[in-house]
Amino acid sequence: PAFRCFQREFLLGYLPALAADWLQGPLLFQLLQSRGFLRSQIAALYSCGFASNVAFGLISGVFADRLGRKKSCVLSSGLCSVSCLLQLSRDFLALAAGRVLAGLGTSLLFSAFESWYVHEHLERHDFPAEWIPDTFSHVALWNSGLAVAAGLVAELVAEGLALGPVAPFLVAVPFLVLSGIFTGKNWDENYGKSRPCGKACAEGLRGLVSDPRALLLGLVQALVESILLIFAFLWTPVLEPHGIPLGIAFSGFTAASAAGSALFRRGVSGRLRLQPL
Repeated sequence: PAFRCFQREFLLGYLPALAADWLQGPLLFQLLQSRGFLRSQIAALYSCGFASNVAFGLISGVFADRLGRKKSCVLSSGLCSVSCLLQLSRDFLALAAGRVLAGLGTSLLFSAFESWYVHEHLERHDFPAEWIPDTFSHVALWNSGLAVAAGLVAELVAEGLALGPVAPFLVAVPFLVLSGIFTGKNWDENYGKSRPCGKACAEGLRGLVSDPRALLLGLVQALVESILLIFAFLWTPVLEPHGIPLGIAFSGFTAASAAGSALFRRGVSGRLRLQPL
């Protein structure tokens, strides 16, 4: 019962932030296009978000360890909230700043929350390490459902209620506020080892160079991610001229991704016992 209570407390803080992150995906291109920007300018705005995510991702773990992981979770919600509100602007620089803040917030979203949980699980509560996958399987299941729901909600508020493509970003703000308030009031603070950023990056680089398998895995992952990011930029201008509802299409993509993940898990753990190459 104590573990289930702790697990529920983590999910109540983390899931609203994940829901807000998914809400920002379906209509971003359409929103920037409605502001009158050229496709090259939209590409530059996308690149601002990707670049800030990559640059800050190198030090986000060390940053969260020093600042405190709970504070980093709250900071993530705050940065993403400001980013969503900046989407109301029609100024290119303001929108670029919003993309940069979104990259920073997303980098913390996918590092600080899980780091906080693992430390609390093992160090403060002394639960068995074998129970950690149970929590993250719950996260994966809920995350898939939230992704599908985000596309439907985005379509409803933007087209069904005729509020325009900025509406999903505004809907995301209350979820971010809820996440920030809940984590700030109900979670305990924890910290990691204090290490210089340069030393942490050097250790990671040495790990890649010393193990060819890690280097190859990183290269394959980078290629896959680059394809996904290109797809994230191109799918809206390809589908929009055909009158396909973008929110519904987004839900279809995420549902297909969830189904693929489920089939993979069944394949490697079920009767087939398939092995990844």
